[in-house]
Amino acid sequence: MASSTEFNNIDEILGKLSLDDQAKIKGVLYGKGCRIIELPGEVRDVAERAGMEIAGYGFPGKKEQVRPPRVVRVGAFQNKLPMATTAPIAEQRSALFQMAKVAIAVASKAEVNVFCFQEAWNMPFAFCTREKEPWCEYAESAEEGPTTKFLQTLAKQHNMVIISPILERDEIHGDVLWNTAVVIDNHGDVLGKHRKNHIPRVGDFNESAYYMEGNTGHPVFQTEFGKIAINICYGRHHPLNWLAFGLNGAEIVFNPSATVGELSEHLWGIEARNAAIANGYFSVAVNRVGTETFPHPFTSGDGGEPHTDFGNFYGSSYVTAPNGVRTPGLSRLRNGLLVTELDLNLCRQVRDHWGIQLTQRLDLYASTLSEATKLDFVPQVIRK
Repeated sequence: MASSTEFNNIDEILGKLSLDDQAKIKGVLYGKGCRIIELPGEVRDVAERAGMEIAGYGFPGKKEQVRPPRVVRVGAFQNKLPMATTAPIAEQRSALFQMAKVAIAVASKAEVNVFCFQEAWNMPFAFCTREKEPWCEYAESAEEGPTTKFLQTLAKQHNMVIISPILERDEIHGDVLWNTAVVIDNHGDVLGKHRKNHIPRVGDFNESAYYMEGNTGHPVFQTEFGKIAINICYGRHHPLNWLAFGLNGAEIVFNPSATVGELSEHLWGIEARNAAIANGYFSVAVNRVGTETFPHPFTSGDGGEPHTDFGNFYGSSYVTAPNGVRTPGLSRLRNGLLVTELDLNLCRQVRDHWGIQLTQRLDLYASTLSEATKLDFVPQVIRK
């Protein structure tokens, strides 16, 4: 259940320290090299009127003699549901579309090139309930559904790549459902999609009652603003999932999520950050906000009293550079847009400096993994 003692974010608490102590602690917690970028007053005014926190940061690369800077801006948008989960689907969708239209317009004014929503952004996160009605009615075609059609217009209008995680209905293959991220390019075309690779089976995350593990591999999408990939929610717990996107050439990997405080908050600031370090790319972690209450008690849980909500989706969206330096997080409680300017040249610069890709042993790992999949696998343990 949501706590009555929720706090806004860690930085607000750190702000009670002296400026000198703040600088020291943030240098240790977040690393050094992330700078604040000033966003136009008009952008901040529009965001404030929409009840949306907005923050801007940047990760500059070093000036090179041969390559010009490859600067792009990404926008990570976290939001609460604007209506109760029981609101009619058409009304719910309309309200979410209006919210999205405002957020994308604000992002455009902030010169965002690639915009990412949270997981299943266009519906309640109903996968806790195991109830098929009415939640399956939110499912739609990745290519032809109303959400994609709506965003195609905005992507073209704002010259912006948009990542839209939805509940997909595969009408060609038996109407089965998938947890899918649709990638719409800045010309309004559907560039492709990725289906969630790892499905949780923990607590009330009863997602396998709706969809199973994805079948799209680890696609990387070549856009005009760099090579991007999407590691959906629970996939962030699997280091090899992050690795595979890197092997396919990703420069920015987005992690749209819907996760709650008591379950995962102590992991949140670690996993996407570790992935950026290990794989030499930028990671963008986007988490849902708010507490969503459903009509009926859940049929599973932790063995305690029946409950009708997950708890608090704690937001805290952030971005990490390939060297492990990260932005502060957005609020744990409010809608927010995190605008981050990235120089993609930093990916190669960090790889050259640290040599992690140079020194990794894919051949060694591949051999071990191949052996581990065999029924007669024997762990390599040396005993006296």
